Amino acid sequence: MIEKLIIQYINRMNLNDIDSFARKNGIVLNNDELELVFYHIKNNWRTIVYGNPKPILEDLRSKVDGLTYQKIENLYIEFKNKYSSYL
Repeated sequence: MIEKLIIQYINRMNLNDIDSFARKNGIVLNNDELELVFYHIKNNWRTIVYGNPKPILEDLRSKVDGLTYQKIENLYIEFKNKYSSYL
């Protein structure tokens, strides 16, 4: 059931959703960074949610500003811990 809801949300998600969420959490992404995050969420969400996201995070680390990466990683850890009991 949860996976079905995640799939529906991911399918409706757009760049503005990513940008808005990032800004609400103190992360300002340039267009390239925004496209990269969007790509990984759309194409690798199962790995991000259920698997080992280390390769994805490493890709982000190499392509975004260091402070931006740290904020993304911290936000990922926070939400992973917060919602792990539902997954």
